[in-house]
Amino acid sequence: QVQLVESGGGSVQAGGSLRLSCTASGYTSGRYCMGWIRQAPGKTREGVAAIDTGGGSTYYADSVKGRFTISQDNAKNTLYLQMNSLKPEDTSIYYCAADRRFYGSACRPYLERFAYWGQGTQVTVSS
Repeated sequence: QVQLVESGGGSVQAGGSLRLSCTASGYTSGRYCMGWIRQAPGKTREGVAAIDTGGGSTYYADSVKGRFTISQDNAKNTLYLQMNSLKPEDTSIYYCAADRRFYGSACRPYLERFAYWGQGTQVTVSS
């Protein structure tokens, strides 16, 4: 079992930045996938970014590539999502997720179906 708690959401104007954090607890050792997924009301779920906690490889959705950066601090069991040049279309609830069944290249295709999810944090970008 892995427990995930997000923080860092909020409201910002277009062009601004936010950093989301996700603290993991429980069975967090070893190599597995973690990532960020977002979902806005009435819209489909979108996998934003993923990372292999052991290998360090990362994946980004085309919609955020070059603007968002996923990173991890293994000593703190914390996952981050640095979001720059935010756009109104980035407005959504952002969820941290993890799955110990996958690692490496499997992080990307299974991101939206990861087993463990946090409660979500709201990000609102105004124009």
